Formats: sequence, C-alpha cells, structure tokens
Amino acid sequence: MTSQIREKICQGHRPSYEEIRCWAMGSDTNELYELAQMITRRHKTKHFELCSIVNAKSGHCTEDCRWCAQSRYHKTECSEYDLIEESDVLGYAIKASTHGVRRFALVTSGRRVSKAEIKTICSHVRMLRDSTTLDICASLGLVDEEDLQQLHDAGVTRYHCNLETSASHYPKLCSTHSQEEKTKTIKAAQRVGMEVCSGGIIGMGETESQRIELACQLNSLKIHSIPINILIPIQGTPLAHIKPISEEEIIRAICLFRLVNPDADLRIAGGRARLSEKCLERLLHAGINAAIVGDMLTTIGSDIDNDKEIIKKEGYELQ
Repeated sequence: MTSQIREKICQGHRPSYEEIRCWAMGSDTNELYELAQMITRRHKTKHFELCSIVNAKSGHCTEDCRWCAQSRYHKTECSEYDLIEESDVLGYAIKASTHGVRRFALVTSGRRVSKAEIKTICSHVRMLRDSTTLDICASLGLVDEEDLQQLHDAGVTRYHCNLETSASHYPKLCSTHSQEEKTKTIKAAQRVGMEVCSGGIIGMGETESQRIELACQLNSLKIHSIPINILIPIQGTPLAHIKPISEEEIIRAICLFRLVNPDADLRIAGGRARLSEKCLERLLHAGINAAIVGDMLTTIGSDIDNDKEIIKKEGYELQ
C-alpha cells in the first residue's frame, strides 16, 4: 500500500488525507525526507523568500488562544501598547530592507482591528509603498471583506490568517473564535485579490495525523504561503509546561506539509531559534523555501545574517 502511494506521489498525484496518513504511519523519517526532497526539487525553484514582521499592536487581546502571550486570560510579561506610530513602522521597515528582506508585515493583536484602526493602517501602508520597495502584508485578525478591500487598495498584497492547527484539535486550544471564522476571512481576502499566508503551530499537543489534517486543509484553501511555527512554551500560558517536540518530529512535519502542498512556499517561522544547525539544514532540504526572519511577536527570533548564511550554504538564492 505504501509503495503504491509513493509511486502515485512521484507521478504527480495529489494524495488524500487518508492516503498520506496511511503512508506516513508505515514510513520512517528517512523515507519521508527523501520523497519530500524529490517533490521540492520538482516543484520549487532555488529562490528563497525572506519576510519580516512588526508587532504593530500588542497585548489587550480578548481571545483565549492557549498558546498566546497576548491574551488577557493569561498572566505573562507581554508588552501592551496600541497601534505604533508611522515613523516607527518606517524604521522597522527600513531595517528589514537593509537586510535583504522582500516582504514586510504589520501584525496586530486582538480579534480584529477597528474601522478607525483600518484607516490608520492603510495610511501606514501607503507611506511604506511610497518610501520603500517592500511588498506589504498584514495580519489584523478577522477582518471583513470591506476592510480587506481598503487594505488591498492601499497596497497590501498578501493577508495573513493562520488556521493554527487542525480542525479536530482547534477546539482544545481556542474557544472565543472558530476556525470557520478564520476560513471566512481567508476566502474574503482571496476574493478582493490578495494572496493569503496561512499556516499554524506544531507542538501544541496535536498528533501527526492532525498535522496532516492541517496540511490538507491548507491545500483545499489553495494557500500559497504556509508559515510553520514551532511552539515556544511561554510562562503564564496554559501551554507553558508542554514538552517540546523533537527535531525528528519537526523534520517529519515539514516533509508531510511538502508532500501535501508541493507548490506552496513553506515558511519556517517562530520557534526555530532552538533548533540545531543540522536540523535547519535538513529542513531546507525537506521543503522549507521561505522564512520569517528577525524577532517574532512576543519571542526572540533569529539572527538575520546567520539565517542568510545557512540558506545560501544550502544552495538557495535570496530573492
């Protein structure tokens, strides 16, 4: 059975959830790794995209996401502030640009931003379009189609809205908004002409089958950019004491996301700072062809210049 599924994948067949789950159960990591390498070489170029984010509004969040330091339900040392000023946004953007970053994202905490905040953010975006050559992304929560159209008109080319985890695991991690609401936002962004960036966090107690489930959900939504975060347990959150997943589990997860999404950009994101250089090299071979670099929202990220050295060493060309 597993050899038949492997042959189908090699011939370009898009496997179902059940096929991938069955094949993964009967395959060791080296088998998954070799097949993911082949799929990556066949479907992706050697171009590697870097993006960077700014935490444009922090804390005060009404949602109860169990992994997040910004939720008002959790007692963390997260910074709390309203929308940052235009001059600060430009400063962060220029810094990212000088490091060779192509995309720059404004990210805000909370269920969604207000109409007044949308107006301010659109102003920030127009300023960035006039002052830099960066492609602009936004991650502003469950925004409606009218506001997404305004953002797109201002110059936002890609909207970010993570599914976070599989549909079957999501209710264990968040109760204040549903994955269906996230999907509605994603489809609205696609309708107004934006690309969509959507992925999730691995290591939140989900099974490997549930990671495959998430990969299949993203494929069904035709997501082109898939950020994959590795949980960093944060003191004060309900997941603070969860056992970190192993590097082998992380490699297997990346392989499975590549098998299910051969044409997508797999973007390594938060949590990779704890990984060994050998693991990072294997991830680059297994399917990672993009990255969020620099600091994340509430955690320390990575050294951009060091990231670039590893990426180039593995044969990629920075866009």
